[in-house]
Amino acid sequence: MTPLHSHCLDLDLHRLDLRFAASRLVEPHAVARLAESIERCGQIVPCIVVAIPGGEDGGAEALVLIDGYRRVAALRRLGRDTAGVEQWSCDLIQALLGVLARAQDRPFASIEQALLLRALMAEQGLSQHEVARRCGRDVSWVSRRLHLLSGLPDAALTAVRGGRLSSWTANRVVVPLARANAEHAERLLAALGGTPLTTRELRCWFEHYQQAPRAARERMVSHPRLFIDTLRATEARRAGERLRDGPEGECLADLRCLEAVIARLRKRLATLRPVPLPLIAAAPRLRTAIDALTTALEREDTHDTDRDPHCGAQLAGAGAQPARDQPPAGPVA
Repeated sequence: MTPLHSHCLDLDLHRLDLRFAASRLVEPHAVARLAESIERCGQIVPCIVVAIPGGEDGGAEALVLIDGYRRVAALRRLGRDTAGVEQWSCDLIQALLGVLARAQDRPFASIEQALLLRALMAEQGLSQHEVARRCGRDVSWVSRRLHLLSGLPDAALTAVRGGRLSSWTANRVVVPLARANAEHAERLLAALGGTPLTTRELRCWFEHYQQAPRAARERMVSHPRLFIDTLRATEARRAGERLRDGPEGECLADLRCLEAVIARLRKRLATLRPVPLPLIAAAPRLRTAIDALTTALEREDTHDTDRDPHCGAQLAGAGAQPARDQPPAGPVA
């Protein structure tokens, strides 16, 4: 929903009113890539501004930047003084709703959408139904976006806006952690401020956190980097052991696991009286699988194709003479 009337111009960067900068993510890597593109090809896509009454320094109007905060950051990174802008002839609310409804530009992160929606409701006085209707969305979409902010600690939101924490991590790790244990979420964010983790590392960290006992969780939230480094060292050691032992070692380890599982099942069955029918019905399948494995192992023991053929002949015919030492066939005189 682009306004009917607009015109393009070059505008000094200092004239831009960046009042919605807090609703955009910084993302330094994206800004760097955009700066390289602008330096090579020039600014292709204009920024979007609208004029509203009551500008600073006694001016007649303020030119509010609606879309293009990354482009402005990239231009400043290059030391430029002006930006190509498209000025829409509409009010502030219509411009914000138009940006939310547009799909041809780069997609907004979910948290960016949530921040813009919150600004429309808190600062412009629109209801959820009115915002949904005017930007072509349903009310549930607006509600879901706003819900992203409801469980997000202020420190996490600041980290996301500053590009130090991905929006995926904020939604999938920090929010559920904060709802379960707000103190742990705060300690994790404080630790990440000094020793940040990548999104992949934080996903791994959270998967282990959900399975860890209480004492281990206390250490994990205080020293997330130490946990990840220790986990990597353990995985590297295990990989070295697997490489050293080869597939034979892996098979032996699996057999030991089977023995441990069977022993644990026998202990649990002792507490089940009567034994449930599904467990009894599983016994024939288990016996068949164990018998098949045992038969395969015994067969390989007697028909080992990798064994040295000369050794095999000696083992098979122990005490027998080689063929060339045998007397010729025929009647004995």
